[in-house]
Order: sequence, then C-alpha cells, then structure tokens
Amino acid sequence: MEGWIGMIFILLTGAGILSARLCCYRREVRHLRGELGMLLENETNLMLTAENGVGGMDKVISDMNCVLEKNRRRISALCKENESYRQSIISISHDIRTPLTSAKGYVQMLCNGNVTEEKRQEYAKIVERRLDDLAGMLDQLFLYARLEAGGVTFAPERLNAGNLFAETISLFYENFVEKGCEPEVLIEEQPCYIVADRQAFVRIVENLIKNALVHGCGGYEMALRREPDAVCIRVSNRTDGISEEDMEHLFERFYTTDLSRSRRTTGLGLAIVKEFTEQMGGGVRAKLEKDVFSIEVRFRNIVDEETKTE
Repeated sequence: MEGWIGMIFILLTGAGILSARLCCYRREVRHLRGELGMLLENETNLMLTAENGVGGMDKVISDMNCVLEKNRRRISALCKENESYRQSIISISHDIRTPLTSAKGYVQMLCNGNVTEEKRQEYAKIVERRLDDLAGMLDQLFLYARLEAGGVTFAPERLNAGNLFAETISLFYENFVEKGCEPEVLIEEQPCYIVADRQAFVRIVENLIKNALVHGCGGYEMALRREPDAVCIRVSNRTDGISEEDMEHLFERFYTTDLSRSRRTTGLGLAIVKEFTEQMGGGVRAKLEKDVFSIEVRFRNIVDEETKTE
C-alpha cells in the first residue's frame, strides 16, 4: 500500500510540475503573441522579449529577433534605394527640362518676324547648343541604363593606349579654345599597350575630359604614363566647384555638386567611367589636393616581345 501511495505521490508531483511548466509556456506564448501583434500594428524598432525563458524559449526569441533585424535592414536599404531613385528621377527631369525650355524660348523668338538676320543666326546657334546638351544627357542616361541592365558587351583587344588617348584629346580642341586655355598633354614616348574595348576606352577618356571642362577653371593636364605593372591615365585641373565632402560620392550615379548642377550635367559621366574601367579589369580613383582635382584610371600594362621591339 505504501508503494502505491508513493507512486501516486510521484505521479501527482510530476503532473503538478508539468502543469506549472505548461502554464509558463502558455504565459510565454500569450506574451509573445502580444508583442508580435504590437509589432504588426505599429512601426517600431522594438525587439521581442522573453517573459520567463522557459524551455529554451529565450533562444527561440533571440533567433526571431535576428530575423526581425535582418528584415528591418533590408527594408531600410530598400527605402533608401527608392528615395535615391526618386531623387534621381527628379534631378534628371530637371536637367533635361532646362535645355528644352531654353531651346523652346529661342525658337519662339526665331518665329518673331521682327528679329534681325544677325539675331536669328545667334538664336539658331544657341538652340543648336541646347539640343546638343540634351542629346549628350540622353546618351549618358541610356548608356548607364544599359550598363545596369547588363546590356553592354565588351570586345577586348590590344590597344596602343597612348595613340588612342592623344586622338581622343584632339577631339576637344575647340572646347578648350572656347575656354581660352590650352591643356598640358604628357604622353609616354614609348608605346603603352593595354587590353580593353576600344569604344569603352574612348568613352572613358571623353568623360574624363568633359568632367574637367565642367568642373575646371584652368590648369588642365592630360597625362598618360607607364608604371611597373600598369598604364595610368591622369586628368587634372584646378576647380572651384568640388569640396572634400563631394569626394566620396563622385562616382555615384546622378551625383552632381551644387555648382555643376547649373552647368548642364547629369552626374552620370564618372559613374560610367567607374563601371567601364572596373568591368575591363582596371581601377579608378579621384584626388583633391588644395584646389587641384584629378582622376586616375589604371589598366594592366601589356609587355611582350612585340612591344619591346617597337
């Protein structure tokens, strides 16, 4: 009889312990459901908490908090990207509207019968320049859209970087004449060969020079030199429109300084330089030393028997 009483006592004790633990589980679940409901109904960064941590529930809640934090970071990143796209659309819309509005105004003046022939020619040239500005902006925009979509293919070939660099610089002769200055051009005498896509390399040099023309206020220097394992292209100029705060953002899409915003630029030129250079295995960096701004682009130098004999 005493054995049965002992067994019943043990069973009752066990049942009591299980019942107490079950009550703890129920309280923990109610507490957790309450916190989850609050998180669903409110925008908050609060984390889930454990009421008593029974049966390892504190570890489960810790894992759930990790999932919550990861999702919050993803949502935050998406919100920032959406805001960046929104600002980008606003900026590019403004940039495109400016030359269009200007061209429309001059076209209206051209239609005025009282305009002299001299003024008519002047207005026509202004309209042409505004339309060229617009065409350049749209070209940059479409090219960058293709880059982001993976729609740009490269055809690498062996290029004489010095010759192609010099040819591209010569295309901007009139632009520097309009600015009333002449850039200093320094190109390695011995041939420097790289492997790159010809059109992409030319676009990189063009964008570097255009950027110098937009931001520069003199002291233009275009240099190509051979390094132990690379060919370095350096474009530099004095500037009054770039600050230290701008440096970390220069290669971001649509980024423009306040001053360059008034100079009809999309902010895509350097972003394209970076994308093209890196996709062809090169590297790019920008420097600001006092009032001298420079960008350096490097590609691996090819040294072979043919190069040595040339």
